[in-house]
Amino acid sequence: SAYVTSMGVIYPLTTKETVLISDELNHNCIIQAIRLSRPAAKYIYKHNDMTDLKAKLQEAVGQGKRCLVITDGIFSMRGDNSPFNELVPICKEFEDKFEEGVITITDDSHGVGAFGKTGRGTEEYTGAKVDILVGTLGKAFGVNGGYVVGSKTLVEYLHETAPMYIYSNPITCSEAAAALKVLQILDSDKGQKRLQHLHKMTKKFEQGIIELGYETIPGDHPVVPLMVRNTAKTTDLVNYLTENGVLATGLNFPVVPKGDEEIRFQINADHTEADIDYVLGVLKQYKNK
Repeated sequence: SAYVTSMGVIYPLTTKETVLISDELNHNCIIQAIRLSRPAAKYIYKHNDMTDLKAKLQEAVGQGKRCLVITDGIFSMRGDNSPFNELVPICKEFEDKFEEGVITITDDSHGVGAFGKTGRGTEEYTGAKVDILVGTLGKAFGVNGGYVVGSKTLVEYLHETAPMYIYSNPITCSEAAAALKVLQILDSDKGQKRLQHLHKMTKKFEQGIIELGYETIPGDHPVVPLMVRNTAKTTDLVNYLTENGVLATGLNFPVVPKGDEEIRFQINADHTEADIDYVLGVLKQYKNK
């Protein structure tokens, strides 16, 4: 899985002289990888706050030979994205401050296949490339497995040193074939039309819940959060949606911080305008009851 893949990248790249810098809202797989890695030092910067990232990089100078800056591409609970176009240049500013440089790493499991003009994820959307990208075959690809993209040297190194890779089973031939077919669809006219439709349905739903007076976090990714900010109300609304034939995920503490309780809606390319209108109608009924 991509969960294990993230651990299998961060752990082998971390030595006793490595500093790790991480976004405060990174996925649990990154958090656990950092704990497992036991770096020389770790710093957590405020969510998508590039000023704070720069401050943490400055603090990290002198604490180790290598610095890993790690972020989600798409933050799965919120649907917002890391600003690679700002993050990467900042990291390059500190490249010569560390003997082994600054390495940027992203887990873009929710981005690749569903985000960006051609579905190539947060790198495409922001127009900037990180050093190492972790992705999944289990989201937009609809199968199973995780992968990592980087330099030939990196890949060869991980082949020899990542225990999560060496001692685990590969994906099946059928899963590999299915993933390949997804890539072929994404690169076709049909795939482009599906991505355009997905974006259209996402914006329709986002605008709809705003007009109904609900709070969301605006963005172009098909994960659309409805911010409830109360555990009991979140549970009540999820139950109401379920009773009315709508499947949505309620996220309460400790999955999300207290005060950030939400319902995560995930639009997909098979949803129609009628589907979106129906869910908005159910949300309107709940609002008015």
